[in-house]
Amino acid sequence: MLRIISKENVNLVINFISAIITLMKKILVILDGIVAKKLIERIIEVNTGDNNYDVIYMNDLILPAQKPSNFTFYKFDPTSKSKLSMVLDKNIHTSVLTALNSKDETLSVIKNIREDKRNLQINVLDSWGLYINDTYVNVYRGIDVIANGMIENLPNIPIVAQNIGLKQGEIMQIKIPFGSSYAYRYLSSIEQKEWRIFALYRNQKLLNLKPNLILKPNDVILIIGKPEVLIQVFNAVGKNQGQFPMPFGHNLYLYLDLYLEKEEDTKRIVRKAKFLNHKLKNHKLIVSITRPTSVSLLNFIKQEFKYIPSVTLKVDYGNKGFKSIIKEDFRLYDIGMVILTKAILKDNEQINILCEKKVPLFKIGKENLKSLKNTIVLLNDTTAYKQISPMVFDIASQIRTKVKIFDFDPIGEEEDKSDLLEHFENLSKLFNERIEIVSNGKNPIRALKAESNLLQVLPLKKNMFKKRFSWKFFYTNTDNISFDLDKYNQLLIPIIED
Repeated sequence: MLRIISKENVNLVINFISAIITLMKKILVILDGIVAKKLIERIIEVNTGDNNYDVIYMNDLILPAQKPSNFTFYKFDPTSKSKLSMVLDKNIHTSVLTALNSKDETLSVIKNIREDKRNLQINVLDSWGLYINDTYVNVYRGIDVIANGMIENLPNIPIVAQNIGLKQGEIMQIKIPFGSSYAYRYLSSIEQKEWRIFALYRNQKLLNLKPNLILKPNDVILIIGKPEVLIQVFNAVGKNQGQFPMPFGHNLYLYLDLYLEKEEDTKRIVRKAKFLNHKLKNHKLIVSITRPTSVSLLNFIKQEFKYIPSVTLKVDYGNKGFKSIIKEDFRLYDIGMVILTKAILKDNEQINILCEKKVPLFKIGKENLKSLKNTIVLLNDTTAYKQISPMVFDIASQIRTKVKIFDFDPIGEEEDKSDLLEHFENLSKLFNERIEIVSNGKNPIRALKAESNLLQVLPLKKNMFKKRFSWKFFYTNTDNISFDLDKYNQLLIPIIED
């Protein structure tokens, strides 16, 4: 019964019911009981002057201090058919809202209204489990409203709009948790298929959505789409690991121009792509072949993937060109990571096209992927490495390696990275992943070269691909120097560059 619920829960009911008011014109409101006063206050609070209200009540205690000019109040028992008919005949109402304190009174009012107005829409607050066989009666169960309002404050519970659109949950609110794979991602890098982010709140303020806006922990986003898709998005945002290559996309992609690639290199890349497809939580591996020059090599590739249903193999015999093929494949396949080949790395135009796609790039190294022991991060600038930090632990958890952080400052002039190190330590606890931090004054590149069987994770920066002189001692940017090493397998994660 509504008379025994708390004031806090009454407010949930009031907000819920008042949501149906906004689209009405001439409205009949019939009120009594504990909900009555709160509900009339809420209706007046959202009053824009566009609607006119006839309010039937029985107790003066519910009357507001100030009565808006578009409200007319009638004091009588709404179960009185003659008095109720008088109000119904006086105006043409588009809808009725009734919230009463008694089941019998509620049923009696509905019966009396229906005898006068056969097709009038009636919205009823139900606290008793009413069953009303009437297509023009919308029943809003108070206990469901209260339950939904209470559980929405619990962690890991999706918050959906109950009374908008088809009322099936097409709009959802999601808070970005610390450690989420969606944290520190810019909006344009998040694949949004069958759903969209349409609002973002940060520190209680609504931000203007821009492609280069970065999602941060504790941001609140509003998303719209198919309810079943939104649940998937909610689960993906809330999970701390095992999501990569999401949120960039679902599938891995390998482009092979067999005219440019050496046969030995091609076989090595195919085997590594096969390994990544097995280890990572992608949906599919897309292998796009162009300009096949050898039947035996093409057969080798087909044989490698023959019994793997998650691999899609497509062959271009017409030499469409890199730009055309990439454009078509990105449109069709929801690509979340591209595996780079030597031929692509030598072509600046192709690299620029891939960088514009804002997806991670996997650079094949000489080391065997199956022998990986550590996922290495060689810290450089704080902003970039904080953006890629969740991906470091996500990847490490999938390929089952330890995370090793190098914090080297050989000349003692680097920025203080204590906050960044603490950030990585906190993420390691959240992901429940092993982490080793190595801090000293050694030359970072020399220390890196002493390591073996590693995957290095780097921020993707366009200047990495610029041609550099062979005199390495002229350069101090550890990202660029380590990128030039061809020994290690490397994963480049897109970031927002200042």
